[in-house]
Amino acid sequence: MTVTVLIVEDSPTQAQSLASKLQEHQIEVLIAKDGNEGLRLAVEHTPDAIVLDVNMPKMDGYQVCRRLKRNAMTADIPVFMLTAADDPDNTMKGFEVGAEDFIPKDIYATSHLLENLRSLNLLPSQAADV
Repeated sequence: MTVTVLIVEDSPTQAQSLASKLQEHQIEVLIAKDGNEGLRLAVEHTPDAIVLDVNMPKMDGYQVCRRLKRNAMTADIPVFMLTAADDPDNTMKGFEVGAEDFIPKDIYATSHLLENLRSLNLLPSQAADV
């Protein structure tokens, strides 16, 4: 089974860094540079999981998550919010719009995401962390 993760991140460097680490675990990765492209790719490809940057221009991650959860085609896709800010209010807001988890942008972000994917049975439990 091939697992596909959609990364919605306005920073090409951050998106490619996370994508490379996920690809090391045989995860297929789609990258969207903004919320609108992310919504389109989510409907077109129906990924197994979506990683959303919180702070993006035009449409932030909360708005994207809210729209994903309101669309019958994407409502059941697990969404993980990715942010540099460690603020409990932001975390609560992420859960309120339907996010599965809130992942800080730090050296453990990939490990945290992989663990979430394992808990959803999208990855085998023996997959090593990065």
